[in-house]
Amino acid sequence: MDKQKTASIIDEFKLSDEDTGSTEVQVALLTERIHQLTEHMAANKHDFHTKRSLLKLVGQRRRLLRYLSQQEVSRYQNLVKKLGLRK
Repeated sequence: MDKQKTASIIDEFKLSDEDTGSTEVQVALLTERIHQLTEHMAANKHDFHTKRSLLKLVGQRRRLLRYLSQQEVSRYQNLVKKLGLRK
């Protein structure tokens, strides 16, 4: 992911002007990276190192989403709707 794509994601999901690490931003960045790795895995089915990395990122995103759902349900629901996740 290049710097411009990262900056645009941060701008879209940040909560304040100086926000770069809120839960929403982290989940959005992880989701973009997961989409990239999923496309890579479709073309390279035997790339097991990437598969392990993909599974780790999915688990990390799941933990962050669980944390957000326990803290503030409305922020969680808005994030899931914006990202198009299935929950």
